[in-house]
Amino acid sequence: MTGDASKFMNLKMKQAGFVTYGDNNKGEILGRGDVGSHDSIIIKDVLLMEGLKHNLLSISQLCDKGYEVKFKPDLCLISSPTTNQTLLIGKRVNNIYMLDICNIASNITCLL
Repeated sequence: MTGDASKFMNLKMKQAGFVTYGDNNKGEILGRGDVGSHDSIIIKDVLLMEGLKHNLLSISQLCDKGYEVKFKPDLCLISSPTTNQTLLIGKRVNNIYMLDICNIASNITCLL
């Protein structure tokens, strides 16, 4: 989920409905589409949410697509389903795993 429409390579607006966040607040779904580019990883079925200030990545949806996600006390590793290469490393900050997008060597511009 993202609140930034400029991240989409294609976007279909006005998918009615709401998402309930972990704190029981609700966000309105404004659209749905794919984020990325043809020369990077493409994340499909991303929701455009009203007022969302941070991008959220669903671990269960990554696993459903075949990605392997390993959690350790201080980091998490996300690996490719085809090459087993580590694509992303998230560092734990308090109770959230955050991705440092600025220091990713591979071409994963869809998450910037």
